[in-house]
Amino acid sequence: MALRSNPTLRQRRLGAELRRMREQAGLGGSQLARALGINPAHVTQMESGKTGISVERLRTIAALCMCVNEPLIEALAEIITDRDKGGWWEEYRGRLAQHFLEMAEIEYGAHGLSTYTMAFIPGLLQTTAYASAVFARGFPRLPPHEVDLRTAFRMKRQHVVRSGKTPYSAYIHEAALRMQFSGPKVQAEQLGSLIEDSERPSISIRVVLFNVDTLPVNHENFTYLEGPIPELDTAQMDSGLDSMLYDAPAHTAQFRSLLKRIDSAALSEEESREFIQSIKKDMERNYG
Repeated sequence: MALRSNPTLRQRRLGAELRRMREQAGLGGSQLARALGINPAHVTQMESGKTGISVERLRTIAALCMCVNEPLIEALAEIITDRDKGGWWEEYRGRLAQHFLEMAEIEYGAHGLSTYTMAFIPGLLQTTAYASAVFARGFPRLPPHEVDLRTAFRMKRQHVVRSGKTPYSAYIHEAALRMQFSGPKVQAEQLGSLIEDSERPSISIRVVLFNVDTLPVNHENFTYLEGPIPELDTAQMDSGLDSMLYDAPAHTAQFRSLLKRIDSAALSEEESREFIQSIKKDMERNYG
């Protein structure tokens, strides 16, 4: 079987979970290879996502690693079963950086999404004009065709939450509500769109006010993506230059704890709608 030159995010995650399973059993790669009757290099390739495995081999590895977490095994088997199903984002491969595609892929497979943003409205809730303005303000400046491409991609990503397919909780800092990327008119339209989205049954929008001074958040913007089971949860954080993914249990536990603290500090959904409406009215007075 030819090695994959560019494994997908789900393929790499499957490999990472196989490695975690082996390490928790205290087995080295060579030990597992001997038990399976394969070359040690093959184990490395499986754990990097560069070669696939069958569901039968997954169950063999789980047994050899003394893994009795049946929900995890079933969830990994589902990844294997779905490995050949391409998503809409594949049409952008070779046109956008890999991390754009990976974010769309992991959002599509998530069972629940939560975001916290301080600098801008969450991408999954941005209007076309607002998203275009955000991309256009980058440094160095992107050419217009790149701005249009990224904006179109972001709009397609939004289907996962606007369709009601995936429950979505957005925690938005007051700073993001007031930050203008293309003047008060675009911002007011964006705030109006937020109010409309907050009425959707599958979308929760909560505001964190400036006067909340005890929030222990070192990350300005992050997304928490729930897998079919907690062991397959993932956190994503923007670094400004790239997108970083965290799936180690210690990391996901930290992000879950952060979300609980943010949830306790945020306004209620109704209070948030009223607060966003008040800022919208201020913006409208600036261009009305």
